[in-house]
Amino acid sequence: MNSNRLYFIDIIRAFAILMMLQGHFINTLLADSYKDINAIPYSVWSYFRGITAPTFFTISGLIFTYLLLKAKEKEQENLRMRKGIVRGFFLIGIGYLLRIPFLSWFSGYFNSYFLVIDVLQCIGLSLIIVVVIYYLCAKRVLLFSFILLALGFLIFLSEPLYRAISFDSLPALLNNYLSKSNGSIFTITPWFGYIAFGAYIATLFHKYAKRPNFKKITVISFFTLGLILIISSSDILILLYELMNIQLFLHAANYNYLFTRLGNVFLYFSFFYAFENYLKFPLVLKIGQKTLSIYVIHFTIIYGSFLGIGLNKIIGKTLTPWQAIFGALFFITIVCFISFHYVKTNAFLYKHLKRRLQLLFNS
Repeated sequence: MNSNRLYFIDIIRAFAILMMLQGHFINTLLADSYKDINAIPYSVWSYFRGITAPTFFTISGLIFTYLLLKAKEKEQENLRMRKGIVRGFFLIGIGYLLRIPFLSWFSGYFNSYFLVIDVLQCIGLSLIIVVVIYYLCAKRVLLFSFILLALGFLIFLSEPLYRAISFDSLPALLNNYLSKSNGSIFTITPWFGYIAFGAYIATLFHKYAKRPNFKKITVISFFTLGLILIISSSDILILLYELMNIQLFLHAANYNYLFTRLGNVFLYFSFFYAFENYLKFPLVLKIGQKTLSIYVIHFTIIYGSFLGIGLNKIIGKTLTPWQAIFGALFFITIVCFISFHYVKTNAFLYKHLKRRLQLLFNS
């Protein structure tokens, strides 16, 4: 295994981005008459689709923090921290650019919907927060690890307190990171919780990965914790309420999707880590390493992005289930082909962003 890359993470990222592509395609284009949650095929599909975002956030926290800690070994953590900050703002910028309706603006129609927060802005801000926490911990890994774990639990447990909170008095640019009242898809809470748990796991990988039987123990631990979170996390929260009489535990148990989704993510981790040697195909790894360009391409094709004309308007919600399934497979193939052969999103944008930053700091 490459010392700077966890291959099973690339495998999971590939799986997650493909799940995202088919999920967005089917959800956007499948006729509403077929979206029956009581139908077993649709309910199963919907359940697994709901695991995609938690997987992405947890992976992002894991791989970013793991590379940060590997850089510390080489006394290059300051460089990695700067790269992390740039990466965070880079993702935030791309997230906004994808939603700017240039054609509408040119026609004189303006609205603030492009300021809503989607996955890229949320992950970007989360990476910046991880860097800030690491810096405030004076780069002490043990303290950093403890704070991440504590934050993950605190954010998940306190979800009932901020679930419906409104920050309408704040400017939309800030409000949208904290509240869904203006249409944001992802907000910093609770989603930073998954980043925090992923970052905490990275500290364990960094500290113990070279020890004997680490992989076997980790696979079993992921599997066991995953089952506990899925099956028993609500019961544990209720037990804590009964023991401590803290109402928050009961409220968290009554709407417990965050811990159960984390359990699903752990089961994914267990499976893909256990079988990474059998799944480590070059194509799979390449997909896992091209998730950003794949995301940008798929978003533009389905939702129109800055063009304002995508499959959501050209086709709309008109497909039958079989049309949606085969269409999703064709869509995935086309998007990956474009990403592999025609689009260099990361290299192109990083090159120009780096040039702008150099001009800024040299001026």
